[in-house]
Amino acid sequence: MKISEASRASGVSARSLRHYEDEGLIVPGRFSNGFRDYCQSTIDRVLVIRSLLESGLPVRLIRDFLPSLTDESDVGTDVVCAEFLHEVQSHRDRLAARIAILSDQQAALDAYLREAGRKADL
Repeated sequence: MKISEASRASGVSARSLRHYEDEGLIVPGRFSNGFRDYCQSTIDRVLVIRSLLESGLPVRLIRDFLPSLTDESDVGTDVVCAEFLHEVQSHRDRLAARIAILSDQQAALDAYLREAGRKADL
């Protein structure tokens, strides 16, 4: 299917499909005229990519592990899944640490605004 059809089928913009290709996440076929040709397995892969990106995972991590996550063979799958889950947990932990810092900063700003409001009322 052409890129416009793939876009409709996957719910991902044509621009995003091109970006996924540029990042090495998908490799669509090509028609003789050079237009991209997306098969159903590529659309399925796009849906996985989209889900992982929406979860906040970085493209680097997705690129590194996607081939083994979408591969049909079971060779080494347990090792890859454990390694991927470890990477996801590490990413989540870094995110939680950033959230804690932002929450502290928000609390400090709230305290400043409360104090500034009290002084303005005087």
